[in-house]
Amino acid sequence: MQVLLDDYDVASVATDLVNTAPEVAVSTGDGLADPHALHRFLHERRIAPDALAGGRSPTPAELAAVHRLRGEVRAIIDGADPATAAAELIGAAARPPALTRDATGTLRWQLRSRPGAGLAGELAVLLGVGLLSVIRVLGPDRLRQCASPACRGAFVDISRGGRRRYCVPEVCGNRINVANHRARRRGDTP
Repeated sequence: MQVLLDDYDVASVATDLVNTAPEVAVSTGDGLADPHALHRFLHERRIAPDALAGGRSPTPAELAAVHRLRGEVRAIIDGADPATAAAELIGAAARPPALTRDATGTLRWQLRSRPGAGLAGELAVLLGVGLLSVIRVLGPDRLRQCASPACRGAFVDISRGGRRRYCVPEVCGNRINVANHRARRRGDTP
C-alpha cells in the first residue's frame, strides 16, 4: 500500500476505526466483530490493502491485529505527544519515504508499507500518515474526544473551521440539541 505524505483526508478513517470499538459503540457492540465486518469496513472506505490482494478476505488473526491497531490509534488521539506516537506507528511498517511524480508530473513524497507488513501494518502506515498530516497542517488540537457526556468516541477534526465537537455530529450533537431543547421547554437552563 502507498500513501502520499500530505494526504490528511485519510485521517477520517482513523475516526471511523476508533469508533468501531465496543466501548464506544455500546448500543451496537463491536463494529468489527468478525472478519466479514472488517472486510466491509475497508470496502466502504475504498481501502484496498496489498495484504488482501485478489479479493482475499481478512483472517481472524488479521482482525485481532486490527483490533490492537484500533487501540493504538485511540491512544494516539488521546495522548500527550500524538506526533511521536503516530511516527512510531508508521516506522514499524513503512519503507523509507520516496519522491515520486503524480499523474500531473508533480513531485510528491509517499510512503509504502514494507513487504509482508500485513493488513494491520498497511493500515498503520495509512492512518499514521493521516494523523501526522493533520498534526502538521491543522495542529494537534484537531485530535479530540467527543463532547457528548454520553459518548466515549474520539475523532480527528479535518473540517475547514475546526469547530467540530462530536464524533458523529448527526447523532451525538443531535442528542445534545434535543436534551437542551427539552430542558428549555421545561424551564430548566441547559
